[in-house]
Amino acid sequence: MKQFYEDFKAFILRGNVLDLAVAVIIGAAFKAVIDSLVNDVITPLIGAVVGKPNFNDLVVNLRGCSGPATARICKGTVHYGNFLTQVTNFLIIGASIFVMIKAFERLQAIRRREEETGEVPVAVDEITLLTEIRDLLRKQEAQ
Repeated sequence: MKQFYEDFKAFILRGNVLDLAVAVIIGAAFKAVIDSLVNDVITPLIGAVVGKPNFNDLVVNLRGCSGPATARICKGTVHYGNFLTQVTNFLIIGASIFVMIKAFERLQAIRRREEETGEVPVAVDEITLLTEIRDLLRKQEAQ
């Protein structure tokens, strides 16, 4: 039993297992953010443009329907709208993740450049830039 405990302890404390645990937790939190983006922001925008926030109600009845409109019974119903909604959500989620990963990679590249050169990029605001341009133009006029 002691050997099992020692092996289990070594397994848990390995870097890969801890990294994986952190990745799963962050992935779950990231999923919540992306789901909110899709459900609360992008899907309503699609609904405003197309007229429906999702396509779940789109169906094809292959063998016809019978009964009154309130209690209609249909045979061979294909719910292709659910599929379209899921494909749309997949594309939105994929695009969102792509944009976030690209932004993260750009930040990492900037950080690497700072570490390699030792320089920190300076943000120049418009007023400073316009002031420098004005001063250069005055200097050119004076010559």
